Amino acid sequence: MSAARDGADGTDGPVGFRARVAAASADVRAAVDALPFLAALGDGTLDPAVFRHYLEQDGCYLREYTRALALLAARAPRTDDAEVWAGSAAAAVVAERELHADLLGHPLLSRTGEPGDGPSGPSVPVRPSPTTLGYASWLVARAATAPYAVAAAAVLPCFTVYAEVGRALAARSSEVPDNPFARWTAAYADPAFQAASAAAADVVERAVADAPGDADEAVATAVLATRYEWAFWDAAWRREGWPV
Repeated sequence: MSAARDGADGTDGPVGFRARVAAASADVRAAVDALPFLAALGDGTLDPAVFRHYLEQDGCYLREYTRALALLAARAPRTDDAEVWAGSAAAAVVAERELHADLLGHPLLSRTGEPGDGPSGPSVPVRPSPTTLGYASWLVARAATAPYAVAAAAVLPCFTVYAEVGRALAARSSEVPDNPFARWTAAYADPAFQAASAAAADVVERAVADAPGDADEAVATAVLATRYEWAFWDAAWRREGWPV
């Protein structure tokens, strides 16, 4: 894809990274919005066992995503960019420890239905699904070895897609009294997360602008990460496990 196209005034001008990703991933984003998992989450009809599976897998994912963000913080050429990645890594730790633990401790999501019951019991670790392992491993590898702008592009859809989906789901779930999943949707529609998503997008936009030779790979990487976001929710809907 060319990095330039006709501007609104009829002149040629550069197309920003986010605009290129939006155009290249439009079909994937439409598929995300059409996911039955998200539809059921928004209207409160999602099977609690499916949501519990999602949260358990999300916990596995977030631990690796935190590592990817920490790697970016160490590699960032600007101090303020490093602060964005480090702050986001810390926030991911809090989300995994507090929000997930609280939600998984809810009687609706416990495996026996008793308050305080653990998601899998005290001695049963959660095994990452094939999709979780693939996505998380790919992110860490990109963060460690890809050019900085490409590595930053890899982690961005986890911010921006969740921010967009969170806004839509919060609006939908607000119309459903006593939606049992309202706290999750509210977390991603929260102004603090929306601001963190915008800050991360600004960092990546600047990183790609500073490394124009990496722009095409950065766009392709962000599109692939968006596909992984779709795959993660789809895998949760299917309660994906290892067949052998």
